[in-house]
Amino acid sequence: MNATTRIQTRSTNLLLFVVCLAQFMVILDVSIVNVALPSIHNGLHFSATGLQWVVNAYTLTFAGFLLLGGRAADLLGRRLVFVTGTAAFAICSLLCAVASSRGLLLGARAMQGLAGALLSPATLSIITSSFREGAERNRGLGAWGAMGGLGASSGALLGGILTQTLGWPAIFAVNVPLGVLVIALGLRVIPAGGARDLDSERHFDVTGAVLVTAGLATLTFGIVRTDTLGWTAPGVLIPLLAAAVLLAAFVYVEERVARAPLMPMRIFRLAQLRAANLVVVLMYMGLFSMFFFITLYLQQVLHYDALEAGFAFLPMTLSVFGGSTLAPRLVARFGTRRTLAGGMLLATAGLLLFTGVTPGGSYPLQVLPGALLCGLGMGLSLVTGTVAAVQGVSQEQSGLASGLLNTSRLVGGALGLAILSTIADAQTRASESVGALHAATDGFSLAFTIGALFTLMGAVAAATLLRPRAVATVAPASRERDPDAEPDLLAA
Repeated sequence: MNATTRIQTRSTNLLLFVVCLAQFMVILDVSIVNVALPSIHNGLHFSATGLQWVVNAYTLTFAGFLLLGGRAADLLGRRLVFVTGTAAFAICSLLCAVASSRGLLLGARAMQGLAGALLSPATLSIITSSFREGAERNRGLGAWGAMGGLGASSGALLGGILTQTLGWPAIFAVNVPLGVLVIALGLRVIPAGGARDLDSERHFDVTGAVLVTAGLATLTFGIVRTDTLGWTAPGVLIPLLAAAVLLAAFVYVEERVARAPLMPMRIFRLAQLRAANLVVVLMYMGLFSMFFFITLYLQQVLHYDALEAGFAFLPMTLSVFGGSTLAPRLVARFGTRRTLAGGMLLATAGLLLFTGVTPGGSYPLQVLPGALLCGLGMGLSLVTGTVAAVQGVSQEQSGLASGLLNTSRLVGGALGLAILSTIADAQTRASESVGALHAATDGFSLAFTIGALFTLMGAVAAATLLRPRAVATVAPASRERDPDAEPDLLAA
């Protein structure tokens, strides 16, 4: 390897480190609050269902504006949007840390989600536009996908350490120095440019972003209300109907009205992208709430403190890392379809093991085995799903595809948490006669069972809907052949 090649390799590795660190920071804030929820509950006097909105205020605005963020990266330039999003994320994190009331915290969390929606699509778009398709890009996508699993699983550990030692505001304040580091390195290594020069195309579909965000928030609100009102109450049916109208209006605006649609429906002609996003939605519906329920089980039933609960997630974090590291090799050998289906089956097995939680249980028997399997399955599925979703997507649509993938993650997570927490709460109230702890674990067990059904559906979707990929979408410079590839079968 000559000196020029070594310099290029170091530069590429630093670029990958910067964008992965930014993605880690964004995803970390989805999960880091879980261990701190009891402390936030005590400090700001949230209700049990109100605590969900500390999570969902972030995830819903994040999900709703991701497509807008992806389009901004395509039109304005990836470095500009990356740096702006990072700065806004750090500022909003600081606002969360100093919030002194429930309303202020939820408002700051929503603004933080909006900033994350600018930043996250830019990170994936930078990778897809800076790395050649094939082995080089798969390595970058593997690292980026791993950040999703590591951010989700290590959030509990970091959240426990920060909450126990410095208090819950520290889980937000930690993003400020991280953001400064990301901006400093990003300005150095991320290539300038990437913006389109056509002024006629510099149009942002704000109407579409508002409609999809309002629709998702209203849908989640309606589902959450079922825990006290029931599914047939007007207070539930009206929000659900309103959500259906808002989401239908979003589709109409994208298809008929918007000059430059937030989500051009033609992108769904890519069968690989459709299937991969469906699997990601189902994966997060099943796995995202797992962190929420396991945290509650450890702290409320097994009486772990925040620090102990955080360290309890360390084996899962290592398992996610192992799965993420192994995924590119398995994709190269077995293809995306088999690897993704296998990862989802491992996650299903882990969730089913969690159904054995009891008041008299222990961490080694009731938590650790399921955590290891779920972590391995999540690491494999996140990386493979990311590779599958962006294969064959043009550079001009890389921001949109990355925004759509992140939207699928966050929508799946928010809806899964709303649905499963509502089901768990209903089961807990129905089992009150057997005692508080038994009732709580009955609710957790049912939630894990339904979550396993979601991930099983994802495994079936991966096995049946992911089509073999066209050889034509592989860069000529790459000598690797996707085992799923077939000469005469197109991915769209």
